[in-house]
Formats: sequence, C-alpha cells, structure tokens
Amino acid sequence: MKKLKFGIPKGSLQKATINLFEKSGWKININGRSYFPEINDDEIECAICRAQEMSRYVENGTLDAGLTGKDWIEENESDVVVVDDLLYSKVSQNPARWVLAVPADSDFQTIEDLEGKKIATELVAFTKRYFQERGIRVDVEFSWGATEAKVVSGLADAIVEVTETESTIRAHGLKIIHELMTSNTQLIANRKSYGDPWKKEKIDQIILLLRGALRAENLVGLKMNVPEEKLDDVIGLLPSLNAPTVAGLYNQKWFSVETVVESRVVRNLIPILMKAGAEGIIEYALNKVI
Repeated sequence: MKKLKFGIPKGSLQKATINLFEKSGWKININGRSYFPEINDDEIECAICRAQEMSRYVENGTLDAGLTGKDWIEENESDVVVVDDLLYSKVSQNPARWVLAVPADSDFQTIEDLEGKKIATELVAFTKRYFQERGIRVDVEFSWGATEAKVVSGLADAIVEVTETESTIRAHGLKIIHELMTSNTQLIANRKSYGDPWKKEKIDQIILLLRGALRAENLVGLKMNVPEEKLDDVIGLLPSLNAPTVAGLYNQKWFSVETVVESRVVRNLIPILMKAGAEGIIEYALNKVI
C-alpha cells in the first residue's frame, strides 16, 4: 500500500493542526513523546518536526508534504511546492509579522539608521539577505530565544522578531520601525512527490477537507420554522452562501427554513428573525463547508 509521509509542525501550530485535521475527518493520536503519531488513515504516515525544519525535510524527500510557516520556507530557501495557504484563525486573528524593533527611546527611525549595528534574531539568513538587498551593512547574530531581552541587556542594537499583537515588544520597552515580512501557515510538498499522481491526489484531498474545516470555523447552521404568510419576510432577512433551503412541513401551512450564516451575526440575527415570525430556531456547529 502506498503511503503519504506528512509532517505535523511541533510547537505553537501543533494543537491547532491536530484540531483542524480532526474537524476534517482525520484523528491524530500523539502517544507521549513519540514523534510518529498514529492517524486513522492507512494511507498517511505522520511525523512531528519543528516548523523551522519542515521545509528542509520536505525538500529532501524525507517527508512528502507538511505544514509550516512561510517565514521558515524563506529562511531555508527551500525548493518546495507551496500547494496552498492555510490561515489558522484559531491560532490568532492577527497575521504573524517579522518586524525590526529598537529601544523606544533610541534615535533609530528607519532601517538605514541601523548601518553598522548589531541585530539579534532567529531568522538569520532571511534578515541578512533583506539588509544586503538594500545595501545596508549590519551584523546579524542568531538568538536562541528571549530575543527582546538582547536589546535591553545591550547585547544587540535591534532585533528582528515575530509578533502578532506587538504587546511583548512594547512590554520590553521597544518600538517597531520596520516590517520585513508577513507570514502565514502553508501546506508544502516535495516536488517529486507532488508529481506522483497518487500522492498529488492524496495531498489535494487533504487540502480540500482542511480548507472546508477552516471555512466552517466562522460559520454556523440555522434552522427554523416559519408560517407561510411570514416566509418572504424571513427569507429576506437571511444571508446565506447561495439561497436558504425551504421545505414544507407535513399537512401544515408552515415551512422549515435552513441556511448557513457567519457566526458573528447570529446574536443580532436571531431576535430579528423571531420578530419577523420565525419559531423553533436551532443553531448548530459545522465541521466543514465545501
């Protein structure tokens, strides 16, 4: 039997990835410290590795496909197929941004002001290329963590760090003066693997269902009963992907109306529907919308 070797990112994306796969129909079971979790699909073998290393393992064929950040693909300059972008809304409502931060009370205002200065970051290769392409000479050093503290302790003049809300950066007395990159989660594939018809079909199946699960995160189903004389009024209030489903109730002048709406509008929509004549309103969660 053919197998697709798929990489699950370790760290902040791990839980979100496993939850997303479960909504998509695949249950991934991590046993203790094992780096090879079980999955309820005989055609997939899972392996857990750091997002920073994922693109290298996919590029060299150790893995056929996997999930990682755009930032680490850029950092490793990996020759892989970026099959699809998957924005994890459950991880954060804000995009991950790699920014240049300096002391809030410093005179640094632009990236050119860092000429000849020392920058600490985990994203070393990308940062070096970024400044070289702009003709700015800087000394870029790798940071193992707590990067914000490097400036506070005087070990660096500035940092290039990833942020979503900027709160940690501000808490360390720093200010952002430049954005280098916006990153997101991407599903990548080995070029040879994606050229294999069976593996490509399996990867495309995964993407289809993952995207369906992601789309469903911000949607809910609504079902209600509506009297015949109020049907047009209620239908006119309902947003939907296409058009609501309407079915007559047995031996009555009532209809069952069902639709899919954005979850953020429901709290305001339900009272309006009730005033318009809808009754027995049911809201239910969705696993996938495809």
